[in-house]
Amino acid sequence: MIDVIRHNMAPLMFAGMIVFMLIGYPAAFALAATGLFFGFVGIELGLIRPDFLGNLTFQMFGIVSNDLLLAIPFFTFMGAILEKCGLAEDLLDSIGQLFGPVRGGLSYAVIFVGAILGAITGTVAASVIAMGVISVPIMLRYGYSKRHTMGVIAASGTITQLIPPSLVLVVLADQMGKSVGDMYAGAIGPSIIQVALFCIWVFIVSMIWPEQVPALPPEARTLKGKALAWKCARGIIPSAGLIFLVLGTIFMGLATPTEAGAMGVVGAIAVAAINRTLSWSLLYAGMSSTMRITAFVVYILIGARVFSLVFQGVGGKEWIEHLLTGLPGGQTGFLVVVNIFIFFVAFFLDFFEIAFILIPLLAPVADKLGIDLVWFGVLICANIQTSFMHPPFGFALFYLRGITPRSVVSTSDLYWGAIPWLFLQLILVVILIFWPQSVTYWIDKGVKGDPSKIELKIEMPDVDLAPPKF
Repeated sequence: MIDVIRHNMAPLMFAGMIVFMLIGYPAAFALAATGLFFGFVGIELGLIRPDFLGNLTFQMFGIVSNDLLLAIPFFTFMGAILEKCGLAEDLLDSIGQLFGPVRGGLSYAVIFVGAILGAITGTVAASVIAMGVISVPIMLRYGYSKRHTMGVIAASGTITQLIPPSLVLVVLADQMGKSVGDMYAGAIGPSIIQVALFCIWVFIVSMIWPEQVPALPPEARTLKGKALAWKCARGIIPSAGLIFLVLGTIFMGLATPTEAGAMGVVGAIAVAAINRTLSWSLLYAGMSSTMRITAFVVYILIGARVFSLVFQGVGGKEWIEHLLTGLPGGQTGFLVVVNIFIFFVAFFLDFFEIAFILIPLLAPVADKLGIDLVWFGVLICANIQTSFMHPPFGFALFYLRGITPRSVVSTSDLYWGAIPWLFLQLILVVILIFWPQSVTYWIDKGVKGDPSKIELKIEMPDVDLAPPKF
């Protein structure tokens, strides 16, 4: 029995993690507990040296000294401020008026504003909640179907997952040891394709089911000529300025993602002040939300480091490599299996949990198969965005459910409305697999002198894992 456990420690450890996740135990503590338990078992069975767990100190120091992870609270704080400062309302109002005469005009406005907010905030919650509060009453008032309304708002918010400065891209870059600037550059093409797919679907709906997406009536189009141009400028110019502060400085090599995030926070506070919505309560709410999310991420990362260290010590890396490199079809077979696996895992795991738990296991195998890790990271990011649209567990659907009364929109309308947009996201994943140039083209054009490549990284030292000889 002991020999069976000794030779199957890695799969047993992986199965233990899955069991903890399925019973709903908090991910951070489940990972840490699984890692420590199997670490002590491995020491008792002689699989790893007694001093091996001492490397956890290097892992913890690597987390707290990683400047790149500071981008997470900065982007989260910026998104929290922009959610309530009135910028989204100005954008939706002006672009909605601009597209008003067209069938599906409000849907196009929601998609474009979702893309713009994604390029500013990098957080899905801020985009979905801001657009849901503003757009749901307007779209339903002017005759848009409930299912289409819920689907387009949720989907346009999840574009934030893919459009730089996405938090997911920051985390994936850190886990894969790649430049955030390259990840951002690689995500430009897929972001454009995703927005185009959404717009094409709105056009198809307007042709086949025009009653679901009517044009605004003349009395609702209150802005014309100079007034409309001024309204558009008032919403777009601050957005363009923030996009330059966050993305332009990174792509020009003037700032790291962390520094760009800090400048974005200053810009968001300035926009709130210009819109006369800046207050202590706004700042307190933003800081409170940022504190909770950052603590959540750091605890998951600590638990994931404990798990991955012990998993490597008991031969988990070799087990995963042998399991995945032996798949039929080579690179394509690996990509298909991995993406199907992540699609279903996303029903249960948050995108941070996927990035911290699964990516460290999959990235070495992808590298060994000769797959470009930046392209692989962008592909995984495109897949992870479906986690926000999965009925019944998608977080974007939870956000919309929380801000929309059940007397107005039923839960079934919410879930059925998400399905077409979920398929559009999966189409993007297929496009990226069979057309990798949609990612690599932008990387080749990419960032000049990207300072984010110069990062302090504390790597785990090489340790002899063999048991001591007496």
